[in-house]
Amino acid sequence: MKRFLLLACLLLTNTLVAADERIFYQPLNVDASLSPAQWQRVWQDSAKQGAHTVIVQWTAYGDADFGGPGGWLANSLKQAQAQGLKLVLGLRMDPAYYQRINELDSAGLATYWQAQLGQSLTQQQKLRKDWKLPVSGWYLPMELDDLHFLAPDRRQTLQRQLKDLAGKLDAPLHVSVFNVGKLAPQVNGQWLGELANAGIQVWWQDGAGTGRLSSVVRNGYASALPCSVGIVQEAFRQVSAEGQPFKAEPVPLQAVPTACHPTAVFSLRYRPWGKVILDNQHKNKASDVQNH
Repeated sequence: MKRFLLLACLLLTNTLVAADERIFYQPLNVDASLSPAQWQRVWQDSAKQGAHTVIVQWTAYGDADFGGPGGWLANSLKQAQAQGLKLVLGLRMDPAYYQRINELDSAGLATYWQAQLGQSLTQQQKLRKDWKLPVSGWYLPMELDDLHFLAPDRRQTLQRQLKDLAGKLDAPLHVSVFNVGKLAPQVNGQWLGELANAGIQVWWQDGAGTGRLSSVVRNGYASALPCSVGIVQEAFRQVSAEGQPFKAEPVPLQAVPTACHPTAVFSLRYRPWGKVILDNQHKNKASDVQNH
C-alpha cells in the first residue's frame, strides 16, 4: 500500500507543476531607477527559483527604447545572462495596437500587421547588431486573441505573415494568445496547433489573473491545447476596472495540471523575489503595465 501511495504521489507531482522555468519580464520606463545591484539580486534569485529563461515582453515600446544598446535594460539583461539565464527578446510594440485592431476590417488588419512585423524585423536586426546579447528566441509583443481573429480568413492571413517573419529570424519566434470565449476550445486548439506546426512557439495565457472567463471555461480551453503549445500561468490578480489603467496584485502561483505542455509565468514583478521591481513602480506611482 505504501509503495502504491508513493507511486501515486510521484505521478501527481509529474502532472501538477508550479514552477518558474520560464518567466516573463515586461519592461517599464520606471524600472530604470533600479540599481545594478538590485537587478543582480533579482536575476540571481530567479535562477535560484528554477528559472532558466527570461522572456522579455518588448525592447521597444513606441518611441521608448529603454536606453538602447548601452542603457539600463540592456545592462540588466547582460546581468541575467551572466547568471546563466537564457534570453527570449521581445521586439517592437505599438502602444496603439489594441485600439488599431479594434478599428480595422480584415484587409486593413492584414496591412497593419504587415507594417508592424516589418518594424519588429527592423528591431530584431538592431538588437543583433547593437545590443550584442545572446538570444535563444524572439518574442512578438502583439498578443493574439479569439475576438479579433475569430474569422478564419484573418487567422489564415496571420499564419502566413507569422511564418514569413519566422523564416527571416535566426532563432525561434514566440507569440502569446489569450481567449475571451469566442472560439470553441477545439477550434482554438486546432488554430494554435497550426501556428506551432508552422515553426512558431505559441504561449497560451491561462487567464487566471484577469478573470475574464470562469475557471471551468479556462480549463476547457487548456485541455484542448496540443502539447506543443505552452501555458503561461498568471501570477497576479487584476484589481483595476475595465477601461482603467491596468493594476494588479501578486498572488501565489498555483500548481496546475500541465500534462505535456511547456510552462511559463507572468510575470517577474509579481513574484516574491521581484517585489523590489513592483515596489519601485508603486513608489513612482506608475501603472502596473503599459499594456496587458
